[in-house]
Amino acid sequence: MTSVKSFSAWGYGPERSRWKRLFARDSTVRRLDWPILLSALGLSCIGSLLVLSATRNRTTINQGDPYYFLVRHLMNLGIGLALMIGTLWLGNRALRNAVPVLYGLSLVGVLAVLTPLGATINGNRNWIVLGGGFSLQPSEFVKVSIVLGMAMLLSAQVDAGDRPYPDSRTVIQALGLAAVPIMVVMMMPDLGSTMVMTVTILGVLLASGASMRWIFGLLTVGVLGAVAVWQLHLLDAYQINRFAAFADPNLDPSGVGYNTNQARIAVGSGGLTGQGLFHGTQTTGQFVPEQQTDFVFTVAGEELGFAGGILIIALIGVILWRACRIARESSELYSTIVAAGIVAWFSFQSFENIGMALGIMPVAGIPLPFVSYGGSSMFAVWVVVGLLQSIKVQRPVRA
Repeated sequence: MTSVKSFSAWGYGPERSRWKRLFARDSTVRRLDWPILLSALGLSCIGSLLVLSATRNRTTINQGDPYYFLVRHLMNLGIGLALMIGTLWLGNRALRNAVPVLYGLSLVGVLAVLTPLGATINGNRNWIVLGGGFSLQPSEFVKVSIVLGMAMLLSAQVDAGDRPYPDSRTVIQALGLAAVPIMVVMMMPDLGSTMVMTVTILGVLLASGASMRWIFGLLTVGVLGAVAVWQLHLLDAYQINRFAAFADPNLDPSGVGYNTNQARIAVGSGGLTGQGLFHGTQTTGQFVPEQQTDFVFTVAGEELGFAGGILIIALIGVILWRACRIARESSELYSTIVAAGIVAWFSFQSFENIGMALGIMPVAGIPLPFVSYGGSSMFAVWVVVGLLQSIKVQRPVRA
């Protein structure tokens, strides 16, 4: 007589029931947004190869180990995946209740940077060094908390059925919530993160249904503020030099314009299919600074060519497309705002990072999501993937 155990080994009995439940139509696995997950994994895998190519010969920073940065990049990816799973497990509603705590923790993090715990790297005092080659950039987590905090405030009355859209008082409260960490980040100073947060705020307000006068008002204030900052010389010298090099690429090519010129040479030399992975002359010759972080796209342009660059852009495009779909199909304003804020964040940050590698945007020192080396950025973007997945999973299944 065949035992129950032998039937289970062939996929029958209790084990088969578990698998059927796991892949049932209403199961979490089936309801995940797989295009987002696979695109993010694809970008992270491509990023691993690009980081390895950019750092394997840089003995001054890789401790003499060609795989030093690759190992840490993969460790960051593993932690990021764990954070995504944890975010999905907690669920969108539980995270909504925890927003005040998450906002408070992120604010404490950026304030800690201004204390003796903070460290200055590449002109920005926005890091907390943990030791062992690891560091934390709290401003990356502020982006998440701003999206969640503003979404909670702007959607409260609407989701409760009290109003069709947020009133002016609620908008002011949401802007005040976002202004506090942004002001701290500006004090570091971290111009790149400030730009990303500002665009994210605009995306959040647009998705909330707030009056367009707030949008135009913020744009006007932003323009006037930028002019005032420039005229009052509130920017640091290295930030002014970056804008000067963007305005005139031929300005001091061996000085302030060096990064931009070398990046454009690297991307331009790739042609259609590139020089081959690990065979880029600019990358091998270590001509492009910060190539594993801010200028990682130059490795793709030089070694994978136009085809590789388009692949990266296409994968980012898939994530943005699916996030827009999640925002549109959500049954509550809170989830719509969260997804839309993520779209604004990812789209601008990706455009800025790729644009500065191509010389069409000023150098701002921000990473390419999922691709650049950096633990804080990797953790934040995978938490965001978990947020999108939790919104998608909680949506009612259509009959």
